[in-house]
Amino acid sequence: MMRNLTRFLLPGTLLAFSYVLADPACAQTVPAAPDSLGLDDFSSFGNADATANRPYASQKVLSQSPTKLISVGYEAQLPFDLTSVRYDEPTSGSRQETTERVDRFAGLRLGFNAPVVSNSSLILNLGLTYWNTGVRVANAERTPLFKTLEDGLRSTGFNATVFRPLNDKNFLLVQGNVDLNGTYRRFSDVSSEALTYSGTAIYGWKPSEAYMWGLGVSRTYRAGQLLHIPVVYYFRTFNPKWGVEAIFPARVNVRRSFGANSLLMFGYELEGNAYYLGPVNGQDVYLRRGELKPRITYERQLTGFIWLSAQAGLRYNYRFDAFRTQNPSGGNNPLYENELGNPLYFNLSLNLVSP
Repeated sequence: MMRNLTRFLLPGTLLAFSYVLADPACAQTVPAAPDSLGLDDFSSFGNADATANRPYASQKVLSQSPTKLISVGYEAQLPFDLTSVRYDEPTSGSRQETTERVDRFAGLRLGFNAPVVSNSSLILNLGLTYWNTGVRVANAERTPLFKTLEDGLRSTGFNATVFRPLNDKNFLLVQGNVDLNGTYRRFSDVSSEALTYSGTAIYGWKPSEAYMWGLGVSRTYRAGQLLHIPVVYYFRTFNPKWGVEAIFPARVNVRRSFGANSLLMFGYELEGNAYYLGPVNGQDVYLRRGELKPRITYERQLTGFIWLSAQAGLRYNYRFDAFRTQNPSGGNNPLYENELGNPLYFNLSLNLVSP
């Protein structure tokens, strides 16, 4: 009951909050770390060299968090219970319920971002990501789904982002993502069924060097299944200590800076995608995974352009059900309906940031 109520309340809450962010009198922002899984961070660009003859809006605001060019990290969730209801025939009501302990849900996270074109009138940024989640379930042999999950969940993504300043006050942002999501371990395991396509387009305004915002639309899998939603891009620095960095509803962070070499951020991020699990018990299965992560992030310069990022928060399960199809269609009845405990999680990464 609580899960169903949450699924109705969470999208409504996010949409209501977007109207608050869109009003300059109510909210303000600056960017965060890239992930290339749908609604991405658009701060990963080179410096636009606006000139006196043809001034253009730059892609950053004052005192924003550092842009990560290369990131090597590890994320782990504490153990939690997984209750899975298997429907032999979803329309018949026949069901089998199994509960087991997930002892491991953790893995490596790699990211690479680089500006390919960087001048005053156009910035093109290309990025690659690899996220691995190793899974260990107690008594996994009890269900075909648990055994499949122990192969691990992986996402390899390629993204391209264009920042196009129109003048000194207006800009366009366009981003496209292709992600390969599944249980693959070797190249021979890769299937086109594991591909998802995401994209975002935003028209923005930059009233000052400390404030930029925009409105757009996005095709995204962050909630675990395909959605077409409005997006609010809002970056503002209030003073040298405080700012907000938000690409709503994907993520929102309130930033507290401690000089130029360290900062603390309080906020949340919505993560997810649709994973192709291959044949499970003779049936092709897609896992729709969506997670809401309220969290605290501390980032500090170690030396030069090397920064450490440490993150801790709660992983709240929004969606983790298995279906016959990647996207909702027809009756959209799950083959496996899963309830997950909501554990604490931790993420530690070492990052090469832009100058």
